[in-house]
Amino acid sequence: MSDWRPGLYLKFADERTRPARDLLAQVPLQDPQSIYDLGCGPGNSTALLVERFPQASVTGIDNSPAMLDAARIACPSARFLDDDLTDWMPDWPPALLFSNAALQWVPGHLGVLERLAGTLGEGGVLAVQMPDNLMEPSHRLMQEVAEQGPWSETLRLASAARDPLPAPIVYYRRLKPLFSRLDIWHTTYNHPLQGAAGIVEWVKSTGLRPYLDPLTECERVAFLADYESRLAEAYPEDDRGTVLLRFPRLFLVGQR
Repeated sequence: MSDWRPGLYLKFADERTRPARDLLAQVPLQDPQSIYDLGCGPGNSTALLVERFPQASVTGIDNSPAMLDAARIACPSARFLDDDLTDWMPDWPPALLFSNAALQWVPGHLGVLERLAGTLGEGGVLAVQMPDNLMEPSHRLMQEVAEQGPWSETLRLASAARDPLPAPIVYYRRLKPLFSRLDIWHTTYNHPLQGAAGIVEWVKSTGLRPYLDPLTECERVAFLADYESRLAEAYPEDDRGTVLLRFPRLFLVGQR
């Protein structure tokens, strides 16, 4: 895939940061010394960690050079490293491993979570939030367009769609033996956006990327036109042209 586009991602900075705030509010630590922000993106979640724990050593991990450049500007007091979460390991037992909307992109992320949990120090916390929205119209429709358009074979070979998240009980059974306490919950956000075009802008920087990247420019234009027309039917506008984008997210917080 092409590199991430921080400016496009941050068009909805408040909405994208809100789940990180909600996750951080449930972290049961007072004074952690070493914190890693896994999949830190443009540094919006890292800034929250620095603000709450100003005495901690905070390190952001991401494999997008563009996102890391933006993060270093947004949060100069933190350290940032270019690495892949698929096999990344901390140099020493951390107090907090924090990840906001990143691990859903990592193949076999349940195994990654198990490995990361094993690196925590005594009392350490793993706090994770992942979108759980593949059954929402916003994502079902992009898959429909991918399968029914003239680009279907291209996208099939590119494996554009990410895998759905397992059920909460799967996470609980795999991870509970590694923690003294494990909380898992869902929160559904409802984001007001300006019509179907607003939903397209929202997902362009995230869920649509694997679908659009393999296409030619002409194919992208046609894909987006088809997708937006289907969204307009699935998300009727109110008299002000507003739609609500329903967005479920899975949260888990485990403490060793």
